Amino acid sequence: MIANISQQDSANELITLYHAKLAESGFSGDIDTSYATRLVTSTDNSIYQEVPQAVIFPKSNRDVQLALELAQQDPFLSLTFGPRGGGTGTNGQSLTPGIVIDLSRHMREILEINEQEGWVRVQAGVIKDQLNDFLRPYGYFFSPDLSTSNRATIGGMINTDASGQGSLVYGKTSDHVLGLKSYLVDGTELNTSKLAIDKAELLAEQNSKTSQIYASVIDICKNNRDLIVEKFPRLNRFLTGYDLENVFDDSLTTFDLSRIITGSEGSLAVVTEAKLNLTPIQPYKTLINIKYDSFESALRNSPFLVSAKATSVETVDSKVLGLAKEDVIWHSVSDLITDVPNIDMQGLNMVEFNGRSEAEISEKVDSLCHRLDQLIENKEAGVIGYQLTNDKADILKIYAMRKKSVGLLGNVKGNKKPLAFAEDTAVPPENLADFIMEFRALLDSYNLDYGMFGHVDAGVLHVRPALDMCDPEQEKLLRVVSDKVVALTAKYRGLMWGEHGKGYRSEYGPEFFGETLFTELRKIKGLFDKHNRLNPGKICTSLDSNEQLVSVDGQKRAWFDRAIPTTVKSHYEAPLNCNGNGLCFNYDDNSPMCPSYKVTKDRRNSPKGRAGLFKEWLRLQSNKGIDLIAIEKQLINNENETTWWERFLNSRKKKEYDFSHEVKASMDECLACKACTTACPIKVDVPTFRAKFLNFYYSRYNRPLKDYLVANIESALPYFAKFPKLINALQDNRIANYVVENLIGYVDSPKLSNTQLTKLVNSKFFYSESTFNRLSDHEQQQVIFIVQDPFTSFYEAELVSDFVQLTTKLGFYPMVLPFKPNGKPQHVKGFLKSFKSTAKTAAEFLNRVSEHGRPLVGLDASLVMCYRDEYKDILQQSRGDFSVQLVHEWMKTIEVPSITTLQPSNFTLLSHCTETSALPESKAVWQNIFAKLNSNLETVSTGCCGMAGTYGHELQNQENSRALYDSSWRSHVENTPSEQLLATGFSCRCQVKRFNGDKPKHPIQVLNKLLD
Repeated sequence: MIANISQQDSANELITLYHAKLAESGFSGDIDTSYATRLVTSTDNSIYQEVPQAVIFPKSNRDVQLALELAQQDPFLSLTFGPRGGGTGTNGQSLTPGIVIDLSRHMREILEINEQEGWVRVQAGVIKDQLNDFLRPYGYFFSPDLSTSNRATIGGMINTDASGQGSLVYGKTSDHVLGLKSYLVDGTELNTSKLAIDKAELLAEQNSKTSQIYASVIDICKNNRDLIVEKFPRLNRFLTGYDLENVFDDSLTTFDLSRIITGSEGSLAVVTEAKLNLTPIQPYKTLINIKYDSFESALRNSPFLVSAKATSVETVDSKVLGLAKEDVIWHSVSDLITDVPNIDMQGLNMVEFNGRSEAEISEKVDSLCHRLDQLIENKEAGVIGYQLTNDKADILKIYAMRKKSVGLLGNVKGNKKPLAFAEDTAVPPENLADFIMEFRALLDSYNLDYGMFGHVDAGVLHVRPALDMCDPEQEKLLRVVSDKVVALTAKYRGLMWGEHGKGYRSEYGPEFFGETLFTELRKIKGLFDKHNRLNPGKICTSLDSNEQLVSVDGQKRAWFDRAIPTTVKSHYEAPLNCNGNGLCFNYDDNSPMCPSYKVTKDRRNSPKGRAGLFKEWLRLQSNKGIDLIAIEKQLINNENETTWWERFLNSRKKKEYDFSHEVKASMDECLACKACTTACPIKVDVPTFRAKFLNFYYSRYNRPLKDYLVANIESALPYFAKFPKLINALQDNRIANYVVENLIGYVDSPKLSNTQLTKLVNSKFFYSESTFNRLSDHEQQQVIFIVQDPFTSFYEAELVSDFVQLTTKLGFYPMVLPFKPNGKPQHVKGFLKSFKSTAKTAAEFLNRVSEHGRPLVGLDASLVMCYRDEYKDILQQSRGDFSVQLVHEWMKTIEVPSITTLQPSNFTLLSHCTETSALPESKAVWQNIFAKLNSNLETVSTGCCGMAGTYGHELQNQENSRALYDSSWRSHVENTPSEQLLATGFSCRCQVKRFNGDKPKHPIQVLNKLLD
């Protein structure tokens, strides 16, 4: 034990020295040895976990070269490296115990495009969807299509030779690589591309490290050509790493060393740039969704669909379909995949046809539809129905659901979770149905649940058996099943890794390649990386070494999870359920998903990152014997609370390491927008566990003054509102601004309404029990209760007044309820004791009002959603039966008059990100309402505006707040006339006013005018 500690201390000293020397060398990127960053980088989309020694984030080719060159000097020769892109691998390809070289943060530049020749040159960190968004105006796209396209990097795709949907037509990544710039472990630059064999042989004759590689690879692949062709399966997917067959063309007249690097999983070199060929976009698309009575029917029918000359044939089983129906994504596809009356849909094939003209695909589509009609009429092949769409937007919605399959499977209830360990097998498509039936029988024999989806046209199916890795017996079962799947795949002339690479499955390599070819692979590894310093243990080890391959039995995430008591896991279920799928790394600025990650590009500031940090924090607290559940209850119930002095003394212990500080730094970047609660397929609710963490953290350390200001703002506003001109004048005072900005840390606070709500609205519309009881029965049946919130009532009183007027015009009797603090600001800052008290008071009042049986309607999404989510969590079963609707939800239930005589109008709506995430149908509802008043409402996709409650007012967040606004909102605001611009969120309207001068109106205000 003493020896181990000594070795660890020595390793830490070496990393510290390497860190310092690298910084001195001119390295321009980021170097991070914090435990938080190392922990976040210790997982990918697999079941494995390996904490690295450090993470470096290069900004240039020279940075990569410097990092590797320095490691060639004594005393750094023992250091190892692992290149990393999006971290979406399902087999631990990018996990390393050494130093991670993360190319995804900074190396995201698209360097050059040649329209005439149809190629593009990019850095390795460019994201697949980012590239295609760039290429679209040029009429091209990069065709290998994978489900993780919104976060997978080109470098990662190259290293795993990624493919995906449509691979029969479009091929794999390696089929589109024209050239690579890579760096060997010693920092040597290696540029590769397809060469005539005589030129390649000329290179091999030179006296250099790269010439030795060329000479040996040419000899190995030539001398073993017959065996290679015999051994490698004749499959569309034959991911082998290393691709010995395709370095040569069929006639052996050209040679391309890039083919050895693609699929090498970072074990040969660090790829930093790629030249890629491009595919012209085919403008005409048709998608046919074919429904089946069983998944077996869907599988057995797939060869027939492939023969119809489709571009792609994708499939999902009933498990995935069922989970999709429970997810927010179903609202977008439900009309495209409707249920078949009286028949249970158990499988779905999605068949796509592409063409450069309508005529090019119409004959194929008509022929297939005619045949499907015959099958349905004759009740053959299990076909029970189909739907056809030509709309590109609808096709993208279908594929978004398909791409979410992995995440959806991870959202099943219970401790057993579908796991990726034998899930990308590839067999000849004609064998697929029989193979899968036997595969299912294997899984059924162990009573395992599983879901299936995949690319039936290529014979690849993703199968994820559900296991509880915290149960040692089930971990052993994983090995048993894995071995049997290898044997089963071999029986059907396929291979274990048809799409997602080897990683920790590398131990099966010798069995697949055979001794002769595997020896040749080891020779190639030795040529590039003799001492196994690049992604050690993956694919193979150098022939001259005794180092072992990584194993299926390698360290798994469950090793960490087991240390957390079961009761704690149950109590903090959401972050524990994160399966690493990484959908929260979505690069799209117009997606609401996790703005803090988008703006920082720091994976600690993502739902996955925060879930991982929080989970480790739970483990460390449990190791210390701390009963978190008991402490949480005590803090909420005001028991055993620490004193200010105790917290002050703890805060002074600066030299004492506390991982809690690293967790808090990540939580501080969260905007509490709650996009993760719906956009994440696992529903990793960061704001909820963030509030619980802050509640605990500030029981140990003192809070900043600004938190108390936020927590008490709802209580203070009714008093401030009595003197609006005085308070607003103080905000304009330079001295007051200086104090607030420098002592408290807040800027640009909104101005109070100059006229109080009580003066804007007739007193008869204010609720009390007695005033309600004095109404006639008819009037009571027309009542709508307006639930006040602090933003609109005190900063936009005119909006509440407009809604009162609007409801009266619609024939209702509005009654504005007395203002009761909602508590959302308290929850955001982790004042859970105060929040519980506030929520209890508000819930009791709203429960009493709801007994009248009339609708309760609120105006701001963040506050209304708090009643539904945070109240439910903090009050448990005592919340009651009250339900507060948003305006559009209520208006959807009433008869809005159609007035076609109105002057036609055009408006553009920018929605609150909380509303967009939690209520995705809201935009369509608003459009329908405006259409009835002869008005066209354009709804645009936007991400977060960057304000998010108090986040945009905090001094420390100004740069990020502005960057978020600029990335998603600014262009829409500047390109829309101010009188046509609408926004549903109070914070969004404030942000627009702050950066563009004019404050958008709420849709309510426009509707009120239209009905005048």
